[in-house]
Amino acid sequence: MPLFSPRRYQAPFKPVCRDDISFSMDLFTKFEASVKGVLFGCRMCGNCILQETAYVCPMTCPKGLRNGPCGGATPEACEVDPSRPCTWYLIYERAEKLGQLDKLLEINAPLDGNRVGRETWLSLIHDYRQAKEKPRLIEYFTNRTKFKKDWDNFFYRVRQPEWWKGDAEYHQPAYSQAISEFEEKLQSGKFVITGEISPPRDVNINALKEKIAYLERYLDAANFVDNSSASPRVGSLASSKVCLENGLEPIMQLQARDRSRIVIESDALGAEALGIRNILCLSGDHFSFGPGPIPIPHQFDMDSIQILWMLRRMRDEGIYLDGRKMKQKPKWFLGAAASPFGIVPKYGAIRTEKKVNAGAQFIQTQPVFDVGRFTDWLEALEKRNLLDKVYILAGLLPLKSAKAAHYMNGKIPGIYIPNEIIRRMDDAGDKEGQQKVGFQIALELAEKLKELQAIHGIHIMAFNWETIIPELVREANLMS
Repeated sequence: MPLFSPRRYQAPFKPVCRDDISFSMDLFTKFEASVKGVLFGCRMCGNCILQETAYVCPMTCPKGLRNGPCGGATPEACEVDPSRPCTWYLIYERAEKLGQLDKLLEINAPLDGNRVGRETWLSLIHDYRQAKEKPRLIEYFTNRTKFKKDWDNFFYRVRQPEWWKGDAEYHQPAYSQAISEFEEKLQSGKFVITGEISPPRDVNINALKEKIAYLERYLDAANFVDNSSASPRVGSLASSKVCLENGLEPIMQLQARDRSRIVIESDALGAEALGIRNILCLSGDHFSFGPGPIPIPHQFDMDSIQILWMLRRMRDEGIYLDGRKMKQKPKWFLGAAASPFGIVPKYGAIRTEKKVNAGAQFIQTQPVFDVGRFTDWLEALEKRNLLDKVYILAGLLPLKSAKAAHYMNGKIPGIYIPNEIIRRMDDAGDKEGQQKVGFQIALELAEKLKELQAIHGIHIMAFNWETIIPELVREANLMS
């Protein structure tokens, strides 16, 4: 077990090419790997960010997330492997003890395949010798302020490659006129209603068209899940195009799990070319949540924050990830998800701020069943001055059965259902009775949520019960 980090979930990286590695260099690399393995569980990622993560290695996370926890993070355990702690929760706790929480706001780069598995110590010495401005040991004693500034600047250049240039600042969109009708409605102050539609599991899209037809009057935009729970469905891009052709504005979900950075860029560009402007950027559920067999390797190439950063720069700066200039900038209204009931609000607010800084313009949350605790999360966002920078849509999930309520509360990380609601569902009687009570609970929650001044709309997740959405919207008087 490493001294400062959880145990590795996957083996250390090996170099992609070994042709330029001499015997002595190979020996040195193995020595470096063994030392860092004992201390940090190092995977030899080639871009160490331990100084930013309170010396807990983020690459011990089963998903390999380098910018914060997933939506299922809890203080108790990792959602992928319950036998281990959440790596990022340990990072937050240690960073707080060291007074370094704000260091976690820096947006860290995805890995460079040419660097993984290789030594970094000799490269660091080389960079230090070549640097014009660098921390000098004597100044640690004679000018501590200058030493610290030079130290931070030097290591920023080391961990932030030229093709990435991540930082911890908020980047306002480089445009003012709304890109989509959905964004225009939010800018106008309208309380918007979005809904989640599950794409079909086979190629028959007739049912999808029917859902779109009867929801078109009640939703301002519709989300299409992107192979949620690591289970294959008709893709979000195809579903969004069908939605657009049938009169309802889509929000395409784009998750990192199944894609390399090249495919993410490609799918996002393809969406814009087809007229799909709203993109919800997600890390995605781990492969272990799906039917299997699990692919190997199964660590993500990017996370949701990296997707946001990459797409925002493509849109606002007109550059690809590798720095090449684009002939025509794409137009995207970028969103992200948030989990108010996963990690504690003060940590969750840091994660949300990082997404907003990266480029998130709207947030759709996990289902809200406890408005009081949801308000605590909103207050944590307010303390970080986020409420004026992003549109927030509160998640609303109508419970269809008591069994579903128990399953979600116990098995789905990031979802919290109070005991009182569980009891009401248990006492509801038969299937029809449970559906009526579930609808009534959703109605009560909608009434409370629409009174919160900090939110800009409600996102309804009916999970194959989309027929309930029109009645819920009418009864809760959500249409405007």
